[in-house]
Amino acid sequence: MIDTTFLHHLDRLSLIINKRMTSNYVGERKAVYAGQGLVFKDHAQYAVGDDFRRVDWRAFARTDKLFVKRFEEERNLVVHVIVDFSASMDFGTKRISKADYASMFGLGFAYMALKNNEKFVLSTFADKLELFRPRKGKNQLMSILDYLNTKKPQGKTNFELALSAYKKLVNSRSLIVVVSDFLYDPEQVRHGLLRFRGHDIILIQVLDVVEKDLKDVEGDFKLIDAENRGILRTFISPFGRKKYLEKIAVHRAKLKQVAGEIGAGFFSFSTDHPIFDAFHEVLSKKQ
Repeated sequence: MIDTTFLHHLDRLSLIINKRMTSNYVGERKAVYAGQGLVFKDHAQYAVGDDFRRVDWRAFARTDKLFVKRFEEERNLVVHVIVDFSASMDFGTKRISKADYASMFGLGFAYMALKNNEKFVLSTFADKLELFRPRKGKNQLMSILDYLNTKKPQGKTNFELALSAYKKLVNSRSLIVVVSDFLYDPEQVRHGLLRFRGHDIILIQVLDVVEKDLKDVEGDFKLIDAENRGILRTFISPFGRKKYLEKIAVHRAKLKQVAGEIGAGFFSFSTDHPIFDAFHEVLSKKQ
């Protein structure tokens, strides 16, 4: 559960914002398009259908060719924060579950958007996609906190279907932040994210510390699948741990490859990693 002290610590993020570490996608961000603006961008050769009023006659006098002036059209990017709340996110061997850690990322990005008057949408997905529409005014952040604290991770997710359903909500160039354990087939992740190519995308993987390295885990265990409740009895040996670490490394490498193909940033953290250090790493490396 996220307590209210986290909200006070979020002010540290505003210091990062003020240093313009988030200038690529947060903090008075503007997407620049050629359109009807006030700031001159460049020239383009006149084509049939162009507004004749935008012809640059001085350029015509110098070159004997028709050029039109193009201007910068400023549009605020919309921040879309999508948090995985499937049953696997309920796992946690420390004081915090993966869902709580992921929620702090979601709350943090929502806070930054609010702080800078950015439009944002916060959503969760599991067996269905759920949009949260926060109240207006000063209580907006608290309503997000209440929602995330009362939301229970449950159900099984098809990542590709969840992202496909979300695509209809993205109507303009946006920042897409997806926070999940990403324990999905990388091909499913690829197909789900291809729909957002051309947007700014950040993928944040959240794993429990045990999932990350199986440290100090050895012996007989009864493992219960959080999503389908299947039971597996197994013995974890040093050799078994080694094979597990190899597989988790291969899975992470495939996710990084998928992210690279669509131009997304990929970050992976375990729940014992200080949340503000994690934010700092995400924002600074994507500067």
